[in-house]
Amino acid sequence: MIDIDLARRLGLGPELLAVHLGKAAVPGTGARLISHSPIDGHPLAQLAQAAPEQVASVLEASRSAFGRWRQVPAPVRGEFVRRFGNLLRAEKEALAELVTLEVGKIRQEGQGEVQEMIDICDFAVGLSRQLDGKVIASERRLHRLTEQWHPLGPVGVITAFNFPVAVWAWNAALAWVCGDSVVWKPSEKAPLCALACQMLVQRVILELPEVPSEISSLIIGGADIGAAISRSHDVPLVSATGSVRMGRIVAETVAHRLGRSLLELGGNNALVLTPSADKDLALRAAAFSAVGTAGQRCTSLRRLIAHHSVADDFSARLLKVFGTLAIGDPRSPDVLLGPLIDEHAYEAMRAALEAARAQGGRVHGGERVEAGVPSGGIYVRPALVEIAASAPIVQEETFAPILYLHRYDRLEEAIAINNQVRQGLSSSIFTRDLLEAELFCCAVGSDCGIANVNVGTSGAEIGAAFGGEKETGGGRESGSDAWKVYMRRATNTVNFGTALPLAQGIRFDLE
Repeated sequence: MIDIDLARRLGLGPELLAVHLGKAAVPGTGARLISHSPIDGHPLAQLAQAAPEQVASVLEASRSAFGRWRQVPAPVRGEFVRRFGNLLRAEKEALAELVTLEVGKIRQEGQGEVQEMIDICDFAVGLSRQLDGKVIASERRLHRLTEQWHPLGPVGVITAFNFPVAVWAWNAALAWVCGDSVVWKPSEKAPLCALACQMLVQRVILELPEVPSEISSLIIGGADIGAAISRSHDVPLVSATGSVRMGRIVAETVAHRLGRSLLELGGNNALVLTPSADKDLALRAAAFSAVGTAGQRCTSLRRLIAHHSVADDFSARLLKVFGTLAIGDPRSPDVLLGPLIDEHAYEAMRAALEAARAQGGRVHGGERVEAGVPSGGIYVRPALVEIAASAPIVQEETFAPILYLHRYDRLEEAIAINNQVRQGLSSSIFTRDLLEAELFCCAVGSDCGIANVNVGTSGAEIGAAFGGEKETGGGRESGSDAWKVYMRRATNTVNFGTALPLAQGIRFDLE
C-alpha cells in the first residue's frame, strides 16, 4: 500500500472514490480496480471504477461551471493557475514520488514530469494576459474588422500511463486560462496520480471563492468512460493521448458529432547519425532517448539511422552502454532504467524481438533481468536490433526499449528512411554540417512534428507546440499558439458610419 504520510500529504484518504465533480466525490458503480506498482507488483490501492451512466452528471456539472468560469477575467483565471503552480512547487517531491511508485519512472524523470507541470503553469499565467486577436484592414470605409478568441466549453482529457500527470497539466493549465472547464479520464494504470492532482487543484480552489470547483473534474474508469465523454455533445473538445488504435476510435466518435479532437498518438522516432556528428554527444542522446521511461515514451528513440562509415563503431559503443546500464528499483539514485509497466508490455517486447529475428534481424540484448532487481517487477535489458529498414516490424511502435539499427549511404536515403513509417512525431539528426542540418529541417526533410539538430528525440520543452503528423494525430499541445485549440474564434465587423457599403463592391439598392 502507499505510504500513509505520502498519502496524507497528497490528500489521498483511506477511501478512494472514482467520480469527482469538483470538490464533491461519489463512489464508482463499475468494476473494482486495483492499482499495482510496477516496481514490485505490490498493490497500492483499490477502488470501484466509474460506470458510463455516471459520466452525464459530471459533464453537466462541468458545463455549469464553464458558464460561470468563462465570465471570470482571464488574468484572474491566470492567478488561479499561478497558485496551482506554486502548490506544485511545494509538493513536487511528494507528487514525483507517487509517479515513481505508480508508473515506475526513475526519480529524476518523476521530478522532471512534475517540473513540466510547473513550467506549463508559468507559461499559462503569462498567456492569461496575451489571449489576443487580430485587427484586420477592412475594404469598407468606417468599418472595423477584428477577430476575437472566446472560451470553448468543457474539455475532455484522456491520458496515458507513461506521463500520468504532465499531459493532463498541459491541457488543463491552458484550458483553464482560456476559460474552459476540464473533465479528466486518466489511465486505469495510474489512478492515484490522477486523484492526487485533483486533490491539489481543489486545495487551490478553496482559496479562491470566484473559482467554481467543477472546473476540474475526474472520472476513473475504463475505455467505456472515454467513449462516453467522446460521444457527448457537451464536450466540444476531446484531447486524447495514447495508442493509434485508441486515437482512431476517439477521432471517429468525436467526428461523428462534428466535435473537435486533439490527438497525441504513437511515435516511431528516428535519429540520423552522420559522419561529421559529435559521437559522444550523440551517444548520450541516443541512450537517454532509447531507454528513458524504459522506452515507454511517445518520443522514445525507436530507429537509429547511421551512416555506414560510423555505424559499426557507434553501435558497439551503444551496446556497451546498454550492457552496463544500471537497471533496477527506480527509487535508487544510481538506477537509470526502471521497470516496464506490466507483463503485457514485456510480452509485446518479446513478440517484437521474435518478429525481428524472423524478418532477418540480428538482436543484441533484450533479455529479462531478474538478478539484483525487485521481485515482482518486469525489468529488461535494452535491445539493439540490426535490421533492414524495410522490415515490417520496423513500421510498428513497441512501447519498450527496442532500438532498430539501419545503415545509409546518402543523406537523402536517411531522410527517406526517417519518413517511411506511418508515424510522424519526433526526429533528430546529429551533424556538424550546416547544409545537412538545414536539409533535415526543411520542407523536403523530416516529415515529423519535431525535427531536432544535435538534440535527441525525447525531452521536449513546454515553450514550443508539441505534437506530430500522420498517425501521430496532428494535434499540438503545450506552448506556442496551442492555446487556440481550446478556444472558439469569432470574426467581428463593426460599422461605425451611417452608410451600408457591401463587401466586394456589391450594390443592392432598394430604391
